[in-house]
Order: sequence, then C-alpha cells, then structure tokens
Amino acid sequence: MVVVDGRGVPLGIRLYSASPSEVRLAEETLQAIRVGRRHCGGRPRQKPAWVIADKAYASDALRTPLRRRGVVLIAPHRSNRYRTALQDGRVLRRYKKRWIVERSIAWLGNFRRLVVRYDRLLTIYQAFVHIACLMIALRRVLK
Repeated sequence: MVVVDGRGVPLGIRLYSASPSEVRLAEETLQAIRVGRRHCGGRPRQKPAWVIADKAYASDALRTPLRRRGVVLIAPHRSNRYRTALQDGRVLRRYKKRWIVERSIAWLGNFRRLVVRYDRLLTIYQAFVHIACLMIALRRVLK
C-alpha cells in the first residue's frame, strides 16, 4: 500500500502478502507517514487532513478509527450498504484527485524489477520498492 501527497510523491509505504484485507492494513500504512514541518521544529506530522480512497475502503471499520484521529475519509458510498451515505457532493469533489494516487502506482510499475518478481525474500523486494520511491521523489524535487 502506498500513501502519496498531492503531487504524487510517496510518503509512506507498507508491503504485505496478498491475503489480508486492505481495510485492515490501511491504518498501519497511514502510521508510516512522517512529514517534517516547514517553519517550526518539533515532531513530524503523522496525520493527514483527509484520505482519498476508492470504494473498497468505504467501511465503518476504517472510518471510525480515522475519525478518532481527526482524519476525514473520502470514499464513494457503496451501493450494497444499508446505512445512508455519510458524505455529500461537496466532500466527494476531492475524490476527483484520486488519479494522482493511480499515477503514482503507475510510476512504481515503470520499474521492471518491481513488476516482474525475481526475488524470493520480502526484504530484498522491499529494498527495491524503497529505491523506486526514492527515485520518484528525486524526480519530483528536481523538476
């Protein structure tokens, strides 16, 4: 799972096996964020203002812990839910920026070593993912 900023630069990344649900792992992935403060010292920020996710994340199991942390989850309402929609059209306008996340995932897919898996150890694969994220961040900074 990848957490990116508004420009598509990866902020936090976690690798897991394919079996667990992404909703369960989203909270741990969000805790991987460390963003330094620009004009003042202190601890780095760990809490984004909002999280834009697709329909798979629209569940109360994720929405409740994020609400406790003060994070707004922006995800479209699934049609098979019994509860009413929690967000109106004003909040869901930000969902149009989901393409930034998809673009960042496509940037990671451009690294052939990540797409075609040669490695048997997760630590080696994780190292290549971090190198790819570093290269993406450097490209965005130097632009």
